[in-house]
Amino acid sequence: MRNKKGFTLVELVIVIVIVGILSIVAVPIYRGYTRRAMASEGRALLGAVATSQRVYYAEFGTFMPVMTATNLNTRLDIDARANRFFTSFTVTNADEDGFDARTVGADGSGAQNITLTLLVRTDGQPTMDEVFN
Repeated sequence: MRNKKGFTLVELVIVIVIVGILSIVAVPIYRGYTRRAMASEGRALLGAVATSQRVYYAEFGTFMPVMTATNLNTRLDIDARANRFFTSFTVTNADEDGFDARTVGADGSGAQNITLTLLVRTDGQPTMDEVFN
């Protein structure tokens, strides 16, 4: 008998089909993981806003009023210059009862369709809303 080495065409086609099916399933899952990882930077930024607002509230009895900040906010001492995906935030509806904070992924960063909203009220737990488009 002859000693045959190598693969047949059928075996190669089967392997290619299996790899194709795995990649069809794996790529969307991987993209979801990367988007959630990007959003964690935005959650950290909103956490810094919430902490700074609580310090401001302890000092002045109200939350800092409406503002928009890009990269650096000296009044709340928030520095987002090192952030890659979320570099700005907006605070609205700020009064003695609470505030709303929002951040959107920076243009061209891959996170531009991710929006995070934080609602903080003095009478309850803060709530975070994430939107992935």
